[in-house]
Amino acid sequence: MNEFDAVILGVIQGLTEFLPVSSSGHLEIGKAILGDDSIPSESLLFTVVLHFATALSTLVVFRKDVLEILKGLFQFKWNEETQFSLKIIISMIPAAVVGLLFEEEMEILFGGNLLLVGFMLIITALLLWLADKAKNTEKPVSYRNAFVIGISQAIAILPGISRSGATISTSVLLGNDKSKAARFSFLMVVPLILGKIAKDILSGDLAESTTESSILIIGFIAAFIAGLFACTWMIKLVRNSKLSYFAIYCLIVGIIAIGFGYAN
Repeated sequence: MNEFDAVILGVIQGLTEFLPVSSSGHLEIGKAILGDDSIPSESLLFTVVLHFATALSTLVVFRKDVLEILKGLFQFKWNEETQFSLKIIISMIPAAVVGLLFEEEMEILFGGNLLLVGFMLIITALLLWLADKAKNTEKPVSYRNAFVIGISQAIAILPGISRSGATISTSVLLGNDKSKAARFSFLMVVPLILGKIAKDILSGDLAESTTESSILIIGFIAAFIAGLFACTWMIKLVRNSKLSYFAIYCLIVGIIAIGFGYAN
């Protein structure tokens, strides 16, 4: 992989991590079109660096929220910040269980199966279309809602199901405020990403990587900048109920992916 590939992959990761179009699905489509050798699937370190970049961009966009949550937690009181943090923890449970117990089974799905990706993208399109039609409310995310949204996040491990699309749509369909749904969706994934990074580091797998430092830096910067843009843009789109555009996009890409899958 060269520097140009690092930029392209970084931008794809940064944009699709937040836009409801499935980053995993797009990367699987990219692997099928470009060939496995064009995508550094063997470079775990590069993947970890890109995910760290998007997690960092989330923290930058929501820096005020994060600081308020931390301040509230250190007051050691049953306040709004403590309750929000508990909801985040509850939302993490389903994905954490799936990730720990079925890691090997999930890896099998990421082998360029365009038929699976295509059908999952169509499901994402349906979720986005339904969420776009839902009326906006001022209802906050409840504890029960947090767990249900967490189940959606766990299901979104499947390539083609957009994590942000599934979690935001589920939250909105549960009757939650759209802006609060987006905020919760983006913040709930940060602990999971950081936890996955820590797990990969402690496992020792990253030590085997031979990726050049310049490629890692370039990929990180590209993913971070794209993530800042996509995260900010997505919040505005959810607030203005424009998810239908992404529903159409996912439907079209899903049909194309299914076509490629049958052709091959």
